[in-house]
Amino acid sequence: PYLRLSRLDRTIGSWLLLMPCWWSAALAAGISGHIASLPLTIVLFFVGAFVMRGAGCTWNDITDRDLDARVERTRSRPIPAGQVSVAQALVFLVVQALIGLAVLLQFNRFAIFTGIASLLIVAVYPFMKRITWWPQVVLGLAFSWGALMGFAAEFARIDPVAVVLYAGSIAWVIGYDTIYAHQDAEDDALIGVKSTALLFGANTKPALAAFYGLAVVLIGVALWLSAVRWPAWIGLAAFAAHLAWQIARLEIGNSALCLKLFWSNRDAGLLLFAGLLVDAVLRAA
Repeated sequence: PYLRLSRLDRTIGSWLLLMPCWWSAALAAGISGHIASLPLTIVLFFVGAFVMRGAGCTWNDITDRDLDARVERTRSRPIPAGQVSVAQALVFLVVQALIGLAVLLQFNRFAIFTGIASLLIVAVYPFMKRITWWPQVVLGLAFSWGALMGFAAEFARIDPVAVVLYAGSIAWVIGYDTIYAHQDAEDDALIGVKSTALLFGANTKPALAAFYGLAVVLIGVALWLSAVRWPAWIGLAAFAAHLAWQIARLEIGNSALCLKLFWSNRDAGLLLFAGLLVDAVLRAA
């Protein structure tokens, strides 16, 4: 049950948390022209993303235990199912956070404090669906934080490029989590939980086109400011094509398809990362 509590049986959230980290690390390395430390940074971000996403899910399940018990898809989670107590979940949360801290301590002081600053957003996110139709924005602020971390780790500062990349990633998160939220739209409406899926409703496709389009434009601006070469642009084009494919395929009433399209965003993120990684290698040669 503890593996399920940290969602290690469903790793997609960890991958989606990881993608902005890897984008930022590769882009920062390309700008600096030094890739010697990039492999270690990639590994550390990988471990950190999986551990901290597990901690975030544990916190989410603690705060949402009453709501989860009322939703068909989530009532079998360890806490509402009685497999793990709240006290046990809190201990498990602390253990995961300490592992995440051990990873974070491998970076410079600025990166350490930048990483710690994200915890405030993570802490308030589970409560947002109770008070706003836009909880996906807060999720975007949390899940896109890695877009800042690559620059913090490489330069011990946050450049304007990182801020633009961060904004682009937020738009991407709003899009894909809206798709995800359509799985629970009926239950959410019944229990009074808010989401962009309910807000957009039948207008979800135009809304996705707007947010995904904004993501591509903002990430493109970040690449332009970074003076990237052709591999990065090919990666962005592949990323954009994948997002367009998602919109074309989407059927908001088909929960299985919504989940499949949500999962496919890992592949979209990897396409962009591949382009940025090749670009960094070429620029360092």
